[in-house]
Amino acid sequence: MENFSFKTIKKPIENILLKEKGSKFIGFAFPVNNEVELKVSLEKIRSEHPKATHHCYAFRLGIQGENYRANDDGEPNGSAGLPIYNQLLANELTNILLIIVRYYGGTKLGVSGLVKAYKESAKLTLEEGEIITKDLESDLEIEFNFDKQNQIFTLLNKFEGKILDFLSEEQCKIIAKINTSQKENISEQLSEMQNITFKFL
Repeated sequence: MENFSFKTIKKPIENILLKEKGSKFIGFAFPVNNEVELKVSLEKIRSEHPKATHHCYAFRLGIQGENYRANDDGEPNGSAGLPIYNQLLANELTNILLIIVRYYGGTKLGVSGLVKAYKESAKLTLEEGEIITKDLESDLEIEFNFDKQNQIFTLLNKFEGKILDFLSEEQCKIIAKINTSQKENISEQLSEMQNITFKFL
C-alpha cells in the first residue's frame, strides 16, 4: 500500500539544553519542506551561535525520508550526526532538521561519551516537540465551462479540496489542493464529466 501521510513536528523547537562534563549541547529542530528551508534554518542557527565548537545535524526529507544526511561537523566520524539521525528514525519523523550545537567545556568525552550525549540531546529536543501526521497533497488544475461550476465545487467539496485560485472567464479555471490519497478517485469522477479538462501540477 502506498503511503500518503508522514509524521513531522508541528513547529520549531529551540534551545533545549543538555550539560555533560562542562560541555553544553543545545538542541534545535525545524519542520522543513525542502532544501531551501533547510539551508535557511541551518544558517539561522549558525549565525545565532557563531562561537559554538560544532553545529552537528541530521535531516530527513521526503515521504519515506529518502533524502537524508547526517553531519558530524568536525566531531569524530559517526559520533554526532548518526546518533541525531537515529532519533529521527526512531520517531519515524521526516521533513525535519535537527541541529545540536555544542560548546566544548574542556573535558573530552571520548567517542562513546559523544554518541551518548548527542543521542540524549536529540531525544530531549524531540520530546519537547508536538508530533503531527500530515497528509501528502497534490495540486490539481481543472478547466471547465461556466455552467459546470456547481458540479465542480460539489466534487471538490466531497474530496475536501482546498481552492487556491479561481479564474472565471468564458472558460473557468480552478487550482485546488487535494490529498494525494484521493488522486485516483477524483480523476475517475472528473473523467466522466463532459467539457472538462484537468491535470495534476
